[in-house]
Amino acid sequence: MKLSPLSLLFLFVTFLSMQSCGSRTTPAPVVLLNSQIEDEEGIFSSDTYEVQPGDTLYAIAWYTGNDYQDIAKFNNLSTPYRIFPGQKLRITAPEIASRSASSAPDPTNQSTAPTISTKTKGGIDQPHPQGYGESEKNVNRQNVTAVKKPSGSVKKVAPKTFPSKIKRWVWPAKGKIVGSFSKAESGNKGIDIAAAKGSPVYAAADGKVVYSGSALRGYGNLVIVKHTDTFLSAYAYNDTIDVKEREWVSAGQQIATMGNSGTDSVKLHFEVRYRGKSLDPMRYLPSLK
Repeated sequence: MKLSPLSLLFLFVTFLSMQSCGSRTTPAPVVLLNSQIEDEEGIFSSDTYEVQPGDTLYAIAWYTGNDYQDIAKFNNLSTPYRIFPGQKLRITAPEIASRSASSAPDPTNQSTAPTISTKTKGGIDQPHPQGYGESEKNVNRQNVTAVKKPSGSVKKVAPKTFPSKIKRWVWPAKGKIVGSFSKAESGNKGIDIAAAKGSPVYAAADGKVVYSGSALRGYGNLVIVKHTDTFLSAYAYNDTIDVKEREWVSAGQQIATMGNSGTDSVKLHFEVRYRGKSLDPMRYLPSLK
């Protein structure tokens, strides 16, 4: 049977489509806008937090997605920030809490996340198995084409308030991905990037350093940067830390050097969190090329 030119063209296009689908070895990257999240489970949205056994102020700030110094100020706490189980801590400033209660949430704006039921956890800084429960043989290894450190000096910003949205995300380090994100309870809450000790670690977006130290067990020398009222990023296992708390940093600015503090190999553990909820950084970072 002789096929018409139109039929031949249709068969050719269909064949090319099948070849394209069959040759893809990894799913196309899904890039989310910075105001989007995969689901609402695990988001902390309450104005208060009840202290659980084993909690520290640093851990509570990390879990709820806040600055520990802000929580200390809201609750008239001073160093060494002693808290006790059953104590209720205010997480938001009183005026912010009263204002948000009378306004409807806007799902398109980071600073007003959807109101959901509060889910609290205790002892979030308790020791846990290193590697975050992920076997290296199950990790999809690939090379990271990280952002290069901008030439010349990086212009620092010092805004009075956090922006409503993140302008851009950049890769926090150059190296090989040796650990991927997992939603499992004991799984990896971020990604791990391996490189030589002393390799630069960059801020993944503009923001303010809200933590710099080693008080969160299991994270080694840790830097936490707050980007908006709702988004944080964390950089763990560092060898050295090059920034101070309350310092504003720019995307691509070096904030630390890669090390193995708190773990058994040299790598950067990088996390992204929205109101305390762990998110897959691969959905926010630029696509690998």
